[in-house]
Amino acid sequence: MEPTTGLVDSKDGTRIAYTRYGAGPAVVLVDGGLAAQDFGPNKALAEALSHRYTVYTYDRRGRGGSGDTLPFDVEREFEDLDAVADLAGESTALYGISSGGGMILDYLRSGRSARKVALYEVPFVVDDGTRPPAPHDYVQRLDSLLAQGKNGEAVKYFMRYVVRLPALLVAAFPIFPGWRHLKSVAPTIAYDLHYMVPFQWGRSLPDDRWTDLGAPVAVIAGGKSPEWMRNANSALAQVIPGSIHQVLPGQTHLVKAAALAPVLIDYFG
Repeated sequence: MEPTTGLVDSKDGTRIAYTRYGAGPAVVLVDGGLAAQDFGPNKALAEALSHRYTVYTYDRRGRGGSGDTLPFDVEREFEDLDAVADLAGESTALYGISSGGGMILDYLRSGRSARKVALYEVPFVVDDGTRPPAPHDYVQRLDSLLAQGKNGEAVKYFMRYVVRLPALLVAAFPIFPGWRHLKSVAPTIAYDLHYMVPFQWGRSLPDDRWTDLGAPVAVIAGGKSPEWMRNANSALAQVIPGSIHQVLPGQTHLVKAAALAPVLIDYFG
């Protein structure tokens, strides 16, 4: 079955672009920071899952083919996900990668529901001593750059000092094919910070925040990802009662669909 594309109206009238793949029980894939349907790993994952599920990908607001009605509020993003999930007309499984997983955690805390949830490498920073916390003023620095329209500088700052990519790699970003996309969606970095900022300071994760999510949760990490990422996701699983924790051998934050899809199929059922 060929993928089909469409637009769905969120509660505030913002148009959200989506793509539907395959047939079967519904699964919605939520992108992480700066990613979109045509820029990131979820397209390949949707294709790999489409023989078993009806899979929905979508452009989070401010990205790709979706609109961006201001001012931003996390409830608007939750309503966007509601609109996409409602297309399935049934209980939906959710998968979120990186900060998209952080968004799903807050989505469930808001009282929404899902059949099952899988999270891949939510990039929290815990108190394990394997990496420094995010810079204390990074939110203010990013807000300042974005307010000045310095989208490229905001992307580079985020990648260097929050994601902690090597300086030489970040300096080369402007020559990469995806640079135009990254600059265009840079304002959405601030949106993802709503889900991530409280848990990037190198502290223990709270043991009472995710105790009543209303859905089974699997927390997945890559075996070749940095130690801090693996430790943070192990810690996350420990504070979500009844969650499953799994490490994929040989995988990094840029997880391969061929490695992840069988795990999700086994879990989602």
